[in-house]
Amino acid sequence: MYIPAHFAARPDAVKDLLARPGAANLVTMTGGGLLATLLPLVFEPSVGEHGALHGHLARNNPQALAPALGEAMAILQGPDAYISPSWYPSKAEHGRVVPTWNYSTAHVYGELRIHDDAGWLARHVRRLTGLHEGGRKHPWSVDDAPDKFIAGQLRAIVGVELMITRIEAKEKLSQNRSAADAAGVVAGLRAGGQEASAAAVERVRAQL
Repeated sequence: MYIPAHFAARPDAVKDLLARPGAANLVTMTGGGLLATLLPLVFEPSVGEHGALHGHLARNNPQALAPALGEAMAILQGPDAYISPSWYPSKAEHGRVVPTWNYSTAHVYGELRIHDDAGWLARHVRRLTGLHEGGRKHPWSVDDAPDKFIAGQLRAIVGVELMITRIEAKEKLSQNRSAADAAGVVAGLRAGGQEASAAAVERVRAQL
């Protein structure tokens, strides 16, 4: 990943990207070429030296059937947004501004392991479900479904575990703009209802 020094993500930002519940692209090289799947992943910091990302694939997914050659990679995404040059006060001053895109992302590399054990899969599914259902007024539980049905669902998937070896992370959040331009970006994003992206710009500005 190309990471200019002023866009390098801080360790706390990397930790937040890893812990953020959401889907990521899992990319592997196989004998048949590159394969990728968008899937929800859970960060398990206590596994291995650098933690691991746990997920699952449909059993018939070619990515589950083809062994990964070398490193695998998961691409994690934070909030992203189009940035209009009309939000910059500097536009009125000299006009030397262009559109851009703000984003946070991490490329997480590691060894991919496949798990075909019902116990591992059951624990993973419960962990994943709890992560996303925990804040709901009436959270759904795996135990709400019949045991036989759940057993059948588990037989239709395999677990994936990315044992993390290294991470490259970048946050391009208007750090290269003046304080006034960054404030204009925050106001423009908020006016468009993009609160997460606005908050991300404010966070990095507070660290400069």
